[in-house]
Amino acid sequence: MNDLNELYEWGCVSGEMPLRVESIPEGQTQQPSRRLFLLYHELRPGESRYSYAIESGMFERHLDFFVRLHEAQNCEIWPELTFDDGHSSDVEIAAPLLQSRELTARFFITAGWTGKKPGYMGWAELRSLHEAGFTIGAHGWSHKLLTHCSDAELQTELGRSRLTLEDKLGASVTTMSLPGGRYNRRVLAACADSGYTQVYTSVPRAESLPLGATVGRLNILGSMQPEWIAKLFQPDGRILRRLGRRYRMKEAAKALLGDRLYARIWALVSRKEPGTDGGGKGAE
Repeated sequence: MNDLNELYEWGCVSGEMPLRVESIPEGQTQQPSRRLFLLYHELRPGESRYSYAIESGMFERHLDFFVRLHEAQNCEIWPELTFDDGHSSDVEIAAPLLQSRELTARFFITAGWTGKKPGYMGWAELRSLHEAGFTIGAHGWSHKLLTHCSDAELQTELGRSRLTLEDKLGASVTTMSLPGGRYNRRVLAACADSGYTQVYTSVPRAESLPLGATVGRLNILGSMQPEWIAKLFQPDGRILRRLGRRYRMKEAAKALLGDRLYARIWALVSRKEPGTDGGGKGAE
């Protein structure tokens, strides 16, 4: 996508005549009141068959589109980036690419893996992300599905993870990303009791500002080309509605099959690799 007109044609303006930035009177542009939160997990230098791993060159193409989208200033929805798990590629690949384009992101960390699990960040790396201005949130202690937790386990996954992150970073942590996207009323109540003011889900939807207590996100897969992602920002919202229907069908399948069987099927379809936890034990 080398021409800005293509950006408008895909992402901002419908119709045959693409709108140019120069045609917008100065002082009449404003930030859109809706956001689409995008969920990444892991970046890699080369291509991978694992669906949750994004090739770094592809990620750069995503970012270049987001930069153009921000520059346009007349789109109805803006992208917001999030990362789950705390993979080492967050600091090694994602952060430099984001900073070079003056973009930001939220990083949700599985606290019990930090400094312990190979391939994931240590505390010094996580502090460097925080000091660079990126927002840090919690993603549980061990990545256990919260709907499977006892009350004591919820306290560990929610309370211990938040307090540990706050102690190590010296900053308040008030946002939580749900492992595997699983939640119910009990889990949301436990999140609130543990001090979280916002909970990030895996429900693919755009959010209006100001954000509410739960925030939807769209899982980004390695197969998603920038041209397809651009269609998410079209005014008619057709792609997001289709994804919403697909999400509800998946939720019905999870309820029918159970998390254990669904996770096995997901691992086969997503070509999950040993040691990767993009979708959790009961994956997306």
